[in-house]
Amino acid sequence: MSLPSKFLDRAVEQLSSLPGIGKRTALRMALQLLKRDREEIEAFSQSIIELKINTNECEVCNNISDTPRCTICSNPARDTSIICVVEDIRDVMAIESTQSFKGLYHVLGGIISPMDGIGPSDLYIDSLVDRVSEGEVKEVIFALSPTMEGDTTNFYLFKKISGNTILITTLSRGVAVGSELQYADEVTLGRSLAQRQEFKM
Repeated sequence: MSLPSKFLDRAVEQLSSLPGIGKRTALRMALQLLKRDREEIEAFSQSIIELKINTNECEVCNNISDTPRCTICSNPARDTSIICVVEDIRDVMAIESTQSFKGLYHVLGGIISPMDGIGPSDLYIDSLVDRVSEGEVKEVIFALSPTMEGDTTNFYLFKKISGNTILITTLSRGVAVGSELQYADEVTLGRSLAQRQEFKM
């Protein structure tokens, strides 16, 4: 695709580097941005810069946070005896939207996937083991996507933490096998959480 401006070409290249954004979509986005006032573009750019500079990973659960400890972990009303293990922050948002879970989370930062070169050492598994070993946790919920990689990660986590005297559960199969948790509707996800079952090898 030949573009009339090197600056437009550069903008398209950057936009198309985002997941799910092809060159044609990136071009439409760049042309739309070109029509906006300079003040709007500066505000847009500044928001992205501030996102990168000012957001952190929660020191407890690895969720995105503006402070060292996220709003969920720092909320005294949350049940600290239950930890829900998820793949990434989009899953936290999905479960929070059901308004049915009052415990804490642990964001792994991915799932075990040898095909993608992701092993246990690439995930926040050791910190989960540490949290469970502290003794306050009574239940760990595996809320990973019901895919082969998700199941593999569940089995690995089970072996790592099953030596502790805790209940280990998993979501009921209301979420379709092979689908990603973040795309489940709120009712289905809430029901799967409420009807969770004990995890067994």
